[in-house]
Amino acid sequence: MAAAKNSNKVGDFRAKTDDQLSADLGDLKREAFNLRFQAATNQLERPARIKEVRRDIARIKTLQTERTQSPKA
Repeated sequence: MAAAKNSNKVGDFRAKTDDQLSADLGDLKREAFNLRFQAATNQLERPARIKEVRRDIARIKTLQTERTQSPKA
């Protein structure tokens, strides 16, 4: 079930434009910063969210790299 959820996220990210991905990446980085701050002050409600955000950031960065390296046809 988790694999289906992840592939759905990747599909959602692939459907977005480069500008939308960049905006999402900025939002996720801001969220990651806030989550780290909450963790440091022991106010974190969902510790698993840190892992989710980090993986989403990695997914977006991977897609951006794929798009810059793929030859334009």
